[in-house]
Amino acid sequence: MPQKSKSLSRRKFIGDAAAVGALGALGIGAVVSSCNRRPQYTAPVFEDQAPDGPVIKAGVVGCGGRGTGAATNFLNAGPNLQIVALGDVFQHRLDRCRNQLRERLNVEVPDESCFTGFDAYRHVIDSDVDVVLLCEPPHFRPGSFEYAVQRRRHIFAEKPVGVDPVGIRDVMAAGKMAESAGLNVVVGTQRRHQRDYVKTFEQVKNGMIGDLVSGNCYWNQSKLWHVNREPGWSDMEAMLRDWVNWTWLSGDHIVEQHVHNIDVINWFFEKYPVKALGFGGRHRRITGDQYDFFSVDFAFDDNRHFHSMCRQIDGCTNNVSEIVFGTKGYTNCQNRVWDNEGNLVWEYEYPLDDDGERMNRVAVSPYDQEIINLVTAIRTGNYINETQNISVACMNAIMGRVSAYTGREVTWEEIMESSMKLGPNQYEMTTVNLPAVPPTPGTAPA
Repeated sequence: MPQKSKSLSRRKFIGDAAAVGALGALGIGAVVSSCNRRPQYTAPVFEDQAPDGPVIKAGVVGCGGRGTGAATNFLNAGPNLQIVALGDVFQHRLDRCRNQLRERLNVEVPDESCFTGFDAYRHVIDSDVDVVLLCEPPHFRPGSFEYAVQRRRHIFAEKPVGVDPVGIRDVMAAGKMAESAGLNVVVGTQRRHQRDYVKTFEQVKNGMIGDLVSGNCYWNQSKLWHVNREPGWSDMEAMLRDWVNWTWLSGDHIVEQHVHNIDVINWFFEKYPVKALGFGGRHRRITGDQYDFFSVDFAFDDNRHFHSMCRQIDGCTNNVSEIVFGTKGYTNCQNRVWDNEGNLVWEYEYPLDDDGERMNRVAVSPYDQEIINLVTAIRTGNYINETQNISVACMNAIMGRVSAYTGREVTWEEIMESSMKLGPNQYEMTTVNLPAVPPTPGTAPA
C-alpha cells in the first residue's frame, strides 16, 4: 500500500468528482461552452426528494444522536424507505433511538432486529438491508465500512471514516472494492450536498475570483460535551460513553469535526495539501486525552497554503467557516463572492418562504440532501462514491493532528506510509492499557 500511494497522481486522487463528491458522475452536472469558448462548469441540480421505486431497507450502526438523525434523514429522503435494523454497543442508546423513531415517525423496529455489543454492526449488516448508515464512533468505522462492502451493501458513512492512517487506508481500499461492485457510497461531508455551497463552487470554478491563491478554514466553538466516569464502569465503558474526548475513538476534534472545513478547502482548490505544520494545546478539557485547540499551516504541492484553526473552549469567540482568496477576489465558500476591493459581486439567492419572504437557508437540509442523493443514485443507477474525497480529507486532518502533537512538519508521504493504529487490540468491557495524557510537542513520538 505505501509503495502504491507514492505513484498516485495527487490531482487524479481527488478526481473530477471533487466538485460535489462523486456527484459529477451522476450526469446531473454539465459542461457548456461560453461565448469566449472557455469551458463552463454547471453545478448539479439536486432533487427535493428521491424518486419513487421499490422499497429500500436500511440498518443503523451507532444509535447515538447522529445515528438517530441519520435514520430520520433516510426516512425523509423519499417514498418506500424503511429503517429495519438497529445496532449499538450500548442497550440504552439503542433503546433511545428506537423510542424516538417510534414516537416521532411511527417506525417500529422489532426486537429481533435490534442488536447490542461490539459485534452489533455485523448483525445489522447481515440483516435484510440494502443500505447501512454507519454512525458509530469513528474508530470503528473502517471495520464496519469494509464489512458492509464485503456484504454488498450501499453505504452512508458519517465523517470521519477513521482516526489513524491504517484505518483510512483500509477505507480507501474498501471504497475501490465498492466501486468495482457498483455499491453507492455517500459520506457525511454535507457541505458538498448543500445547495448554496455547490452554487458558490460553480462561481469559483468558472473563474469569478480568478486563480486561487490561499484560504483559511475554522471550526472554533464552545466545549462540546463530556461524560464523567461513574463507579462500576470499566475503562472501556467510560471511554465509549465519553468517546468524543478520546483520540483513539474520535481522532481528536481536528479529525472528528474540523475535517468538514478542511474538505471544503480541498474541494474548492480541487487538490489536497501535502505538508502540515501545526501546534495545539489543552487548557480546559475535563476528560479524555485530546487537545482544546489546533492551528495548522497546510501546504499544497505548488506551495500555495491555507490556514486551519479549530477550538473547543467555552467563553471564546466562535467561528465555523471557510474563506478562499483568488487573484480577482474572495469567497466565503457558502453564499457570497467579493472582488478585491470588498465589493459584493455575487450572492446566492435563497428560496422564498410561504409568506413570500426570502429565507436564510437552503430549501432542503443538507443532512436530508445527502441521503436523497444516495437514494437517487441507487434508484436511477447513476453511480456515486465519495470514499476517496473523505479519506483524503481525513488523512490531511490526521497530518495536522500528528504535527501538532509532535511539533514536527508531517508530509503526505509520511502519513500514507505510517503504521499508526490507535486503540486496543481487543474490544472488551475491561481495562484499557492506553496512555491517558495528552502528548507534549517536541517529545511525543510520530
